[in-house]
Amino acid sequence: MQSIPVDTSRLGVLRCAIAPEVKISNPETQEVKKDRDGNPVYTVAVTVRQDRRRISVIEIAVAGEPKGIEEGQIVKVTGLTAFVWSMGERHGVSFRADAITPMPGPTAALGKGGGA
Repeated sequence: MQSIPVDTSRLGVLRCAIAPEVKISNPETQEVKKDRDGNPVYTVAVTVRQDRRRISVIEIAVAGEPKGIEEGQIVKVTGLTAFVWSMGERHGVSFRADAITPMPGPTAALGKGGGA
């Protein structure tokens, strides 16, 4: 799997679209996915809007529960890495970060005019 560091300063405003959710590795047993150190892995859906272009949503995995993240809130993503993957006919890009933290300031709900 090829990893690509991502310069988040070039991504524009990053806003939480879906609050942190624990990642499930086995849907049948509801087993929580863990990183190499045994920490639970969470995912956060983040909107990205660059230079008045259309909004994209990326799902970012992070070890440990990100604290203080709410939907609609502007966030800071540290150590973002993209991973190119393929499995048979399927392929895509996954994202992982060292940390996702809230940015100071008011939180605006996405459905109430607070789009990125």
